[in-house]
Amino acid sequence: MSTTRRRGPTRGGLLPAALACLLIAAAAALGIWVQFGERQTQDTVYAVGGSPPDRVDVSASVQRVDAAGRELVLRVLVTPRGTLAEAGGVSPTEDLTLQTSPSTRGDLSFPAHGRIATTDLAVTLTGGSITDYPFDSYDAAIEFTAVQGGERVPVRVTLTNGDALFSAAVDATEGDGTAYYAVALGRSDSVLVFAVFMMVAMWALAVAVFLGAWFLVTRRKGLTWPALGWMAATLFALAAFRNTAPGTPPIGSLLDYLAFLWAETVIACCLVTVAVTGFRAERDEQETPETPKIPGTP
Repeated sequence: MSTTRRRGPTRGGLLPAALACLLIAAAAALGIWVQFGERQTQDTVYAVGGSPPDRVDVSASVQRVDAAGRELVLRVLVTPRGTLAEAGGVSPTEDLTLQTSPSTRGDLSFPAHGRIATTDLAVTLTGGSITDYPFDSYDAAIEFTAVQGGERVPVRVTLTNGDALFSAAVDATEGDGTAYYAVALGRSDSVLVFAVFMMVAMWALAVAVFLGAWFLVTRRKGLTWPALGWMAATLFALAAFRNTAPGTPPIGSLLDYLAFLWAETVIACCLVTVAVTGFRAERDEQETPETPKIPGTP
């Protein structure tokens, strides 16, 4: 009487599974580390000015960076304090003017005893070009000075960045009652990682189509319709994939010249070559006369 011995998992089968788990854990840890770094950067508050009891607090936050329009949208909340305010800082006791830098479109004026609401300011960006995407960078100069009742009053300004597509390096200084911010903006790490992945994926797809075309042409496979459909689908899918780039860069950016345009060219050439050589192979096969069979031979 023979008994069958149940085989457990072999050592060779456990090793690939363990390596896959380690790779997944390492990728997840790297993603968490990058996301945590970006979150810390966005939570950074750049403060300028002292804290006297009678002052004007300015809370400014970068809401959106429009690289194509070369401006950023700054949301500003002004709150007078101490004897400069009434109703707990909701309105100023006298006419209040918040003077800004020349790159900002206009100063902010708040009438006495009037309710103060948040205001969006457009700040002009200098330097850089969006065609350098995803390695483009820009500069912005932001200044704030508070004048109430015709006299300059102390101001305390806090600046934060709320645009997840851009990282900000801020140099904050104060002089003569004015808060100065020199802001350098660049694409965030997540945007850079995704853009580089897109370029690598585009080249990988182009190489895959080239290898498939090389096999079909050298083996004279004729018109292989599934392969032709795959190549055509890849050609049009790359255009849709390119349009998912964060920040919607225009055609002609560095992303296009490094990967997209070349990948589209390679795939289109491979598709045409396979179609032409396949047609010739099919035609030659149909025009080749069959060898007559000798009677009595199989």
